[in-house]
Amino acid sequence: MRLLDDVRRLDRRLTRRAASWDSPWARQALPAVESAAEGTKLWWGSAVLMAAAGGRTGRKAAAAGVVSMLTAQVLSNAVCKQLYERRRPPEQMIPHDDVEDRPDSSSFPSGHTAAAVGFTAAVAPTSPWWAAAAAIPTAMVALERVHTGAHYPSDVAAGAAIGIASALLVHHAPRLLLRSLL
Repeated sequence: MRLLDDVRRLDRRLTRRAASWDSPWARQALPAVESAAEGTKLWWGSAVLMAAAGGRTGRKAAAAGVVSMLTAQVLSNAVCKQLYERRRPPEQMIPHDDVEDRPDSSSFPSGHTAAAVGFTAAVAPTSPWWAAAAAIPTAMVALERVHTGAHYPSDVAAGAAIGIASALLVHHAPRLLLRSLL
């Protein structure tokens, strides 16, 4: 029990620190990233760009990214959020106005982070350059989720783990299916 209490205290301390970060860059860039990531528009747009400009490799990377992103969303939003109800960080922890735009669903895990990491991690084996470009907004999405008080850092970490697991599943599932059929 003591370890769990220590994790909760650390989660709250990191949330306060991230939410109190006040810089002109954060006030401009993070809301723009959140808006682009809403409804996974950012990742769909990235996939279209990859497919259009990246040739066969870009199309393959885009397809893997989209399938992984969708898998991560299902796992995080339709499965995990239904299994574990966690309240969002209290409004008193968030010293700015962005706290009013938070969703009503469970805080655990971060579906935005799961989708972002799932997309980027699935693109990486096929196209490291596209993945490197996607890693920047992916990190910004994760930071924004804590900065606005939508999630605790542990929610974001769980979302990232789901994203990585989704990417691994997308890359290994075809081979596993072929083996089981043959």
